[in-house]
Amino acid sequence: MRHTPGYITTDPDEVKRLIRENPWATIVSATSAGLVASHYPVLLEEHESDIVIVSHVGRPDEKLHELGERELLVIIQGPHGYISPGWYEEGDIVPTWNHVTAHLYGVPEILSEEENFRVLGELVDHFEEPMPEPRSLQLDEASSRRIAKGTVGIRLRVTRFDARLKLSQNKPPLVRERIIAELQAGETYANPALAHEMSRVSADAPR
Repeated sequence: MRHTPGYITTDPDEVKRLIRENPWATIVSATSAGLVASHYPVLLEEHESDIVIVSHVGRPDEKLHELGERELLVIIQGPHGYISPGWYEEGDIVPTWNHVTAHLYGVPEILSEEENFRVLGELVDHFEEPMPEPRSLQLDEASSRRIAKGTVGIRLRVTRFDARLKLSQNKPPLVRERIIAELQAGETYANPALAHEMSRVSADAPR
């Protein structure tokens, strides 16, 4: 990402929060055949003090990505959106795009068939938990295991990350408040999730 020191966060807990709230990830590998990108859900291993995520890919993506052979990049994209200069002070005419993003790096570990099935079950349980009648892979374990054979599980222990919270911290407090109000309930570019992220960091922004 562009070098923007004012927006960088080095807090692992902030990155973990971002992963929890935005689990649909982009996986990018620089392979011997060129760049490869895929999209899969990820899950934090909460018992780990480091940032560790687990996921899976559908075959043959594990071969396309050459998983386990070299470092890969996992992109976590949080709320983002257009910020109009119409919300700025008079004379400030350059728009921007606010975003919350983390780039995670590491060499993935390939999971055994049994551990992959466990992780798939945890992934399903995680997203099913709020449903009125949660479904589980255990409802038909034999069938679920047959389907799971078409996937390859991975664990990524993040060795480095580059995370940005670009949320108009460079603007005066009144302008930030105006942007938040427009994002919360504006007629054209309403984006409540982005407004929430701005509200979170607004108290810590320069005044």
